[in-house]
Amino acid sequence: MTLNLSNNSLSTLAPGAFHGLQHLQILNLTQNSLHSLENRLFHSLPRLRELDLSSNNISHLPTSLGEPWENLTVLAVRRNKLQQLDRALLDSMAGVRLLFLKDNFWTCNCHLLGLKLWLEKFLYKGQTDGVICASPDTWKGKDLLTIPHELFPPCPSPPLDLVTSQAQQPDSAPRPPENYPEGELDHSECELKPKPRPPNLRHAVGTIVITGVVCGIVCLMMLVATIYGCTYAAITAQYRGGPLAQSNQLGKTEGKELIDSSPA
Repeated sequence: MTLNLSNNSLSTLAPGAFHGLQHLQILNLTQNSLHSLENRLFHSLPRLRELDLSSNNISHLPTSLGEPWENLTVLAVRRNKLQQLDRALLDSMAGVRLLFLKDNFWTCNCHLLGLKLWLEKFLYKGQTDGVICASPDTWKGKDLLTIPHELFPPCPSPPLDLVTSQAQQPDSAPRPPENYPEGELDHSECELKPKPRPPNLRHAVGTIVITGVVCGIVCLMMLVATIYGCTYAAITAQYRGGPLAQSNQLGKTEGKELIDSSPA
């Protein structure tokens, strides 16, 4: 079952807009004027396989947009105004195999690190058209997946007055600062999380080979030095022993001649 609502100038969708469409599998909402989507908007669509939200003005996708997404295989949010994407929403789409994210206003800072980590795992089972950074200027035009984890600065802490007010009201649920959209402030995603790097066998073998070569050169140099020292000592001893032996032989000869020439 397919529902095509594209090119209808839709700006909002009521929370119960899709109630009674349990068998809907393909939903096309492209080329409208949607700015935001309600929480649980797609919860009544358990069989939804393809959702296309491209070419709207959406700036935020709520975490509980359609959880669970057991059957969703295609999600397209191209040409919107998204700056961030909550990793919890992505984790709820376990069956997605095609993800279209291009042409948004992605802000490649610590808040987008969760998306980067998720995409690195997702590429083993699915395909995406990439996340191109729109800001900051340092990463503008760069693919999010090409930016090393270590270059993401840590997220700033919430204002002190907010933390104090929350501490004074233990019964109230913590709320994100006003500067952040609800559901997007996740400090576990803002922390620096270096990607675990598997052991590099080639690097290990190269290190062993280089170490062996260096040790071999050192041993060869020591052997050459030993041979040189022994040879030098032998030559020196031979040089010093030659004249001394000749002088001793000469002394013996002269003594014998004197004895022979003495009167009987």
